[in-house]
Amino acid sequence: MTTKPTTDGWGIDASWLDALDEEHQVAHETIEKLRAVIGEPPADLEERAPIVARPGDALEVDEADVVCEDGEVRHIDGELPPDFPLGYHWLQAPEGPRRRLIVSPGRCWLPEDRAWGWAVQLYATRSRESWGIGDLGDLRTLRQMAADQGAGFLLINPLHAVAPLATQEASPYLPATRRFRNPLYLRVDEVPGADTVDLEADAGRALSEGALIDRDAVWARKREVLMRIFFAHGGGEAFTRWREEQGRTLQEWATWAAITEEHGADWHTWPEELRRPDAPAVAAYAERHGAVVAFHAWLQWALELQLTAAAAGMTVIQDLPIGFAGGGADAWAWQEVLADGVSVGAPPDAFNSAGQDWGSPPLIPWRLRDADYEPFVQSIRATMAGAGGLRIDHVMGLFRLWWVPAGGSAADGAYVRYPAEDLLNIVALESHRAGALVVGEDLGTVEDGVREAMAEHGLLSYRLLWFEDDEPAAWPAEAMAAITTHDLPTVAGLWTEADVDEQREHGTGTEEELERGRRSLLAHLPGLSDDATVEQAVEQAHALLATAPSMLLSATLDDAVGEQRRPNMPGAGDRPNWSLPLPVPVEELPGHPLLQTVARTLAEGVRKG
Repeated sequence: MTTKPTTDGWGIDASWLDALDEEHQVAHETIEKLRAVIGEPPADLEERAPIVARPGDALEVDEADVVCEDGEVRHIDGELPPDFPLGYHWLQAPEGPRRRLIVSPGRCWLPEDRAWGWAVQLYATRSRESWGIGDLGDLRTLRQMAADQGAGFLLINPLHAVAPLATQEASPYLPATRRFRNPLYLRVDEVPGADTVDLEADAGRALSEGALIDRDAVWARKREVLMRIFFAHGGGEAFTRWREEQGRTLQEWATWAAITEEHGADWHTWPEELRRPDAPAVAAYAERHGAVVAFHAWLQWALELQLTAAAAGMTVIQDLPIGFAGGGADAWAWQEVLADGVSVGAPPDAFNSAGQDWGSPPLIPWRLRDADYEPFVQSIRATMAGAGGLRIDHVMGLFRLWWVPAGGSAADGAYVRYPAEDLLNIVALESHRAGALVVGEDLGTVEDGVREAMAEHGLLSYRLLWFEDDEPAAWPAEAMAAITTHDLPTVAGLWTEADVDEQREHGTGTEEELERGRRSLLAHLPGLSDDATVEQAVEQAHALLATAPSMLLSATLDDAVGEQRRPNMPGAGDRPNWSLPLPVPVEELPGHPLLQTVARTLAEGVRKG
């Protein structure tokens, strides 16, 4: 039996357990650095911090008036009535400051029926109409294909925006914001007003002829054409009304994007008077550059229209990255809540002996509470919006995050604790309001209690054939079941040894480590002869997956077309990660023999279950 490590008053764990339950002590120097970054919370924090509760819960205040979201004022006496409305309210006790009262159902919304679906790297899924990158028009086509096959969902990579610069960030997991979307995914000829300009579509479609996805070239082309459409059409009254409804949050994003085009992607390097979003100079900048600010707001309007149309009639599970770029829009907006000089990552494990540094600054737990959880609420709500599902990357980050001080290696970090119960209840509230299911990516080192808390709050676990020791038939019902992820080998890559060859080429492990890793994964494909074909290996893997009783069964398009290369190889910095197109155009996917077999196998598994 393992015991939880000692946690100090700053929320820092003094030790940590690895995947083999071996305990490691955190260096005193690391603890001191993190304490300095976290700082001391104000003495009155507990008196003004938000209260997160469920109807029927006892409260820490004897009596108070609550101004509900709809304006109704209710008096409470020590507890919330069982019929108290869900939502974000304000509580005022006879003595003390006004406090946010967040009332949650406690459990996420879940569908009644099981379903299977496709996991899609949308940027990679190009059609003959794409301009160099898979777009929301292609998502609509995929949704139609999936519906025809009897699928119930699509799981897509994060669509969040990056800095609108000539050099585009490739990783979907290091966005500038988790609240707004990337205009690279716009289908240009379907943007309102596109019929008013010469799109020069042939030049756009020619971008798909390259062997890799060239985001820089795609953005240069799309930006130029989109700007012409905007100035010719402007969106009219519909855009004006939508922009007004979005209010300050959208204006702040669009202003950041406009400043970025002039001063660069990292707000720390901007002129000092522009480094705070509420500064008078920022408002003056937005006034002077009103057309550019409006353009970036208009792009978000067009994205919302296209995503809504693409997802109509099917659950599209969107992906929430664990963090965002330290110089980006969210970091600019919430700089008072972020830890400076620290990034998040993961400690050493069986798949990465050096640990991982993901490059995103963490939110300081007590400052997040002091901000009424608003940064978290907005990120969850925006990513969940309009599509019916959410996947939370590294869901263990709701409980604790591995903080890596600047200048050290990822192995020199420590875990910092977060108010998990509050965060899970907020996820449940947003899920309930959106009618959206939630999957928590609980892979890797998962401490005791995490999966139990997820189950209590209705978050689906994430189970992989490559990772699980049990047969798929023994996996839990409240889970999404899959074979692999974007960071792990495809079935074809594993079976042909192409993935090990590529890892060897990029030096991501010793020969012994690579061979041991491959053998451990092959053990999950029993019964195949050494001379089995790729198609037979893929069919066998999905036949096993189909026996899982899990609520959701997910197959990657990469596996379904026999792709040998995984989308991302962690630690291979010289590899074109996130830039590998699917080898089969979208138009040809419905007729692909192996893909059809995978679809039939999973559909039959759901029916039998």
